[in-house]
Amino acid sequence: MMIEGDGQKSDKAKVSIEVSIVEVGPRDGLQHEPTVIPTEVKVAFVNDLSRSGVAEMEVGSFVSPRAVPQLADTDEVFARIERRSGILYSALVPNERGWERARAAQVDKIALFTAASDTFNQRNVNCTVRESLERFKPVVSAAKREGVIVRGYISTVTHCPFEGPVPPSKVLDVARRLLDLGVDELSLGETMGMAVPQDIRRLLDLLLHDVPAKDLSLHVHDTYGLGVANVLTAWAEYGLRTFDTSAGGLGGCPFAPGAAGNVATEDVVYALRASGAAMTVDERAVALAALRLEPVVGHALSSRLSRVLREGLASDVRCEAVP
Repeated sequence: MMIEGDGQKSDKAKVSIEVSIVEVGPRDGLQHEPTVIPTEVKVAFVNDLSRSGVAEMEVGSFVSPRAVPQLADTDEVFARIERRSGILYSALVPNERGWERARAAQVDKIALFTAASDTFNQRNVNCTVRESLERFKPVVSAAKREGVIVRGYISTVTHCPFEGPVPPSKVLDVARRLLDLGVDELSLGETMGMAVPQDIRRLLDLLLHDVPAKDLSLHVHDTYGLGVANVLTAWAEYGLRTFDTSAGGLGGCPFAPGAAGNVATEDVVYALRASGAAMTVDERAVALAALRLEPVVGHALSSRLSRVLREGLASDVRCEAVP
């Protein structure tokens, strides 16, 4: 095992650094559901996850309700959730109008989103990468004046559904531009879920020369079942300590044809803890929170741990029914 806090490979194991989970299920998970989830269900979902030990939660998005109707009630969700001390509650913000709504909702952090692929960015936010960065300037300035943390999302960091494989150099260019704008951290979005560990290595081998591991989060999808492997690679070999995950494996990307759900929070926590990482998240609490959503979303969750837990609960019920 190789872990080094400064993001460079090392033979010296350092497993004491706590890994942080950014739970994106309430936003990135629910925005992909074909039906609109009732506000009270979203509030209960956030409150359940707040008790699981996650460091941060992406509660919603202040984009146009016409673009993402599933998250049109983000203002109300923020007003009704029970905020717990020590947890950052964040939201996506596309522009100055979104920032004003986020400010009114008293978010702890905002997230801006762009991509390493112009074609994907055009399909996602109807502008080029360069144009999106221009839009961010007044938002970052306003957030900084208010003392609000700013995260920068970079989608399609290894593959684009329209352009194919994405060179790490394009990701580095966007990362530098975001940091120059004043963002505090970067989230690397492996949007298609096509990456294998070698793709993650190529990306981090380049990025970590310019960006410390502590300022990066990895956001992977699990289309081909390699999400957990990619997380373990980034943690064990490069010292990344923050990962975006979604309870139950909920989610996907409506602008990326073929992309499956996010890697499941409970699966990642289980794998990291079993590999020696210091974790505060209770994976069973996360899985139970997600399982409570199954009757509402109308389909089974994709996470392995949720399936094990569901079958275990069913087994318990059958056993109790036996005289």
